[in-house]
Amino acid sequence: MRGDYQHLVDEISAALGAPATLEDRDFVLIAFGAHGGDDDLDAVMDPVRTRSILQRRSTAAVRAWFEAFGIARAQSPLRIPPDPAAGVFKGRICLPVRHRGVVHGYVWLLDDEQLAGLDLSVPYADPRLAQAMETAARIGELLAAEARAGAELGELLREVLAGRPAGRDAAAGALREAMGQAADGPLGLVAVAPWALGDGEHGEADPGAPDGIGSALAGQSGVAALCAVPDLLPEGPAALAALVRLRTTTAVAPARTAAERLLRSPRAGAGGTAGLAAPRRGLAELPEAWREALAAARAAAAEPRLGPVAEWGEIGPYRVLAALPAGAAADTSVRPLLAPAHAELARTAEVFLDCAGQAGRTAAALGIHRQTLYYRLARVEQLTGLDLDEGEGRLLLHMALKAARL
Repeated sequence: MRGDYQHLVDEISAALGAPATLEDRDFVLIAFGAHGGDDDLDAVMDPVRTRSILQRRSTAAVRAWFEAFGIARAQSPLRIPPDPAAGVFKGRICLPVRHRGVVHGYVWLLDDEQLAGLDLSVPYADPRLAQAMETAARIGELLAAEARAGAELGELLREVLAGRPAGRDAAAGALREAMGQAADGPLGLVAVAPWALGDGEHGEADPGAPDGIGSALAGQSGVAALCAVPDLLPEGPAALAALVRLRTTTAVAPARTAAERLLRSPRAGAGGTAGLAAPRRGLAELPEAWREALAAARAAAAEPRLGPVAEWGEIGPYRVLAALPAGAAADTSVRPLLAPAHAELARTAEVFLDCAGQAGRTAAALGIHRQTLYYRLARVEQLTGLDLDEGEGRLLLHMALKAARL
């Protein structure tokens, strides 16, 4: 299907005599037409187009700038003026890619002298534009079909991960059949949290992407299925699950790449994190892999040094702590230390325990004198009633402080 998009974009480029690019509605690059030789690249490129081609997506600021012109609602081509302050040195002609009233993407052309005479005021009066829009409609049909297929796989994946036990086996069988041989190969599972639920990305009801993530699937190389999974808490946010095909069970790079790309989605929001489960072969252990991926995402949110993408095998004690019920109350002995007024004491205690109780290392890490450290640790013992010379007291305090981050 990727080749079909490239062929259709080349058709538009030939019809209008100008290089075109195709992006999905999340501004992820799908295909682009050939540009001229090296001598005239500067004449046809600007920073926005260069970044889109090299990084295969546009920034959130660029996206917001173009969307302000109403491209998500447009039924016909739009001419967008240049804005050097936004890095858009050349104007654009935008051909909305729609199917059954839903926008699925955009075809972009640089509005230069080759297109200066193209009349957009009377839709499709110019036969070149009519041909280009007919091709854009074919692209929209393909994107819609891909979104529907992705949504169906996503529904099966959601049932396997979070559905009722009675339906999981049937869903796993259907997912295995849909994925073919890939279902028995090495697989990685990614959790992105939080993930905002909604309809179509621009407010339309999109039957092919009930959670607004169908178009994201098209931009994720190696992703077999995506779905949004509600949090265990009744009012909690959702998380996104991505099932990724791997080459081997020891090479998780494709899963990490998918996680990094999905974190750039507007639905992930600021501060979102991702977790990677230990790779599996086949679908049998996906529910357990989902718990691992969620735990790693939570650990990445709790410990910035682990994120924004954390692997299950690298989160240490959070593998145990994440199994605790979400929102569980802290141990009564530690609660006084967790009060905002004692944040400095709590940090001192946690660093001390992270440093295996070595005073010199702790003082150096905190940038304080040893006597200051001893004074703070004494205060910690007074507040908690724990003896930091005892292993069990240290263990309880250490785990409680880590758990409080979750």
